[in-house]
Amino acid sequence: MTTILERLLAGIQYLLPHHFLSRLVYRLMRCEAIWVKNALIHLISKAAGINRAEALSADPADYASFNAWFTRALKPGARTFDPGQQAFLSPCDGKISETGPLLENRILQAKGKDFLLQDLLANDPVCPELTNGYFSTIYLSPKDYHRIHMPVAGRLLRMIHVPGRLFSVAPYTARHVPRLFARNERVISVFETEAGPLVMVLVGAMLVSSTETVWAGEVTPTKNKAVSVKDYSAQDIALAKGEEMGRFNMGSTVILLMPPGAVEAVAKPTAGDTVKVGQKLATLSE
Repeated sequence: MTTILERLLAGIQYLLPHHFLSRLVYRLMRCEAIWVKNALIHLISKAAGINRAEALSADPADYASFNAWFTRALKPGARTFDPGQQAFLSPCDGKISETGPLLENRILQAKGKDFLLQDLLANDPVCPELTNGYFSTIYLSPKDYHRIHMPVAGRLLRMIHVPGRLFSVAPYTARHVPRLFARNERVISVFETEAGPLVMVLVGAMLVSSTETVWAGEVTPTKNKAVSVKDYSAQDIALAKGEEMGRFNMGSTVILLMPPGAVEAVAKPTAGDTVKVGQKLATLSE
């Protein structure tokens, strides 16, 4: 895609009614009319290149709606979770947009573009602990498995919902929309781990009809227009490494954040590489 075309497509998105379009998709993806949901499953699966053989069931009749198919479980053994005790795992299938150390409190979005940690996390108190820490941004395309798993064991402290726009998070948009991930609606989960705080940011996007977590259910869409914080520190919500923590109903982006010294980057994978859930992203420091 040429730079001029990329800029045009990104520019058009400023004018689109992001939330209205996403509400329409939300309803369509949950339509239970048999001919509608079966047609969607067949057509979109073929167009996106979804590997139907990996699904726990490849029969459209076993799914009430396209969304149920899109968030399908996989067959046992379809993904391998790195068994290393110090392995920091990929939480999802996707492609790494950027990864590495934060430059003080700035996160690299794409070549020539970065944004503030505080903007992404709505000035959450964890921000100072993450300065000069580690981050990894993973983009999920429509063909990917859309359940999100824990990269390391952790206990949930709080969840923050930040309303915002719903720009596409496709790579071309990340190259041309400044502060993309700090503009878009997002669900932020802060965990306590043995290596320090872990922050997982589930970024909403154009036509992403909702985001869920295993402890709260569907978090978005919501009519809430203000930043909301839910404190879970008094509850014992502990998730093991590799356990499911949430899911996207359509594709989007996950951003992982850890404090300095918590993990050591490995040679691979790096920006541009495809990853699978359970694959080793980095090594937890001893």
